[in-house]
Amino acid sequence: MPYRLVPDNISRDTVEALTVLLEGAKAGEITGIAFACTLKRSRYITNVAGYCFNNPTHARGMVAFLSDQLAGLVHGRDPEETR
Repeated sequence: MPYRLVPDNISRDTVEALTVLLEGAKAGEITGIAFACTLKRSRYITNVAGYCFNNPTHARGMVAFLSDQLAGLVHGRDPEETR
């Protein structure tokens, strides 16, 4: 039987980020989360939990800052650049 290469579709940096977040939550350091994550076939999930659910104004501010950071990526701004 010939060998067939199977593509590695696991995002290692995503796994690492989620592992760090889980460890922080288990240690009591992370008290809430607002997130968006992509799934296969261009699907996605968004949700809030914990402090972010109980304090939606604060969560919206954090998400707005994230939106600003993403805009910088879209426009090619250097993340080390000061404003």
